[in-house]
Amino acid sequence: MKKVLIATVKPFAPAAVEGIKEVLDKAGYEMVLLEKYESPDEWKKIAADVDAMIIRSDKATADIIEAASNLKVIVRAGAGYDNVDLDACSKKGVVAMNTPGQNSNAVAELAFGMMLYHVRKAFDGTSGTELRGKKLGIHAYGNVGKFVAEIARGFGMELYAFDPFVDNAAIEKEGIKPLKSEQELYKTCDFISLHIPSNEKTKKSIGYDLLSLMPKKGALVNTARKEVIDEDGLLKLMAERDDFSYLSDVAPDCRGEIESKYPGRYVFTAKKMGAQTAEANINAGIAAATQIVNYLEKGDTTFQVNK
Repeated sequence: MKKVLIATVKPFAPAAVEGIKEVLDKAGYEMVLLEKYESPDEWKKIAADVDAMIIRSDKATADIIEAASNLKVIVRAGAGYDNVDLDACSKKGVVAMNTPGQNSNAVAELAFGMMLYHVRKAFDGTSGTELRGKKLGIHAYGNVGKFVAEIARGFGMELYAFDPFVDNAAIEKEGIKPLKSEQELYKTCDFISLHIPSNEKTKKSIGYDLLSLMPKKGALVNTARKEVIDEDGLLKLMAERDDFSYLSDVAPDCRGEIESKYPGRYVFTAKKMGAQTAEANINAGIAAATQIVNYLEKGDTTFQVNK
């Protein structure tokens, strides 16, 4: 019997675990549940004989991959996969996957929650501003970007996007104006909704030079990764411009300085909350289990992210 480990410090919702178990039971697989573990050693010990693993934000390091001697596939239940050591997976012949699209609506809704909270001044009873008529730039037009655009239309915002990997005709077809460069996007838009992945090319790529192009009262909304922000450049801009704001699903390392110096110009969630909805939790978990079964039974590598 094939064995699938769910290793999550931050557990799935009970309904998600039930859905995962149903998929695995139907395939004749055994499910092993490791929640709120206290150390990587605990994870390594229980992973020794499993065929597959499902994780969330847990760091699947080379040590973890190596310890799982029978491992064939690991799935990150979510879009980002920078917490998985892809090189270690490839060297060991392990297929690494993500579950793109399953959390997209949840992340998009959070972006608008943060924007509304910001423009209405944290609902403190004073007069705020509206989103209608404002220019929203979508930086990376993938799964989340599409949901952001869908919601933005309901708010009556003007939509722009930049993504060098998406054909401009496809963007235009959805009523969005594609722009030619990051610089043009930031110069044009009142709000930027950021959805780029974290990799060697994008880390610290969003900094002073780009952000300083934004119009007066501009705001960057980051539901991607904190690593893509050049925090020195961010702090420099916030010091120079008292109209600029930063809204982020993951608080930056310089959170304390921003909170002490720039009240009213930031929104930070308590922890990364983009995928923290019951629906996203269930969707991503069941998708992960389904992909494991499809790979082990049919060799389906549709969502493989390593080589």
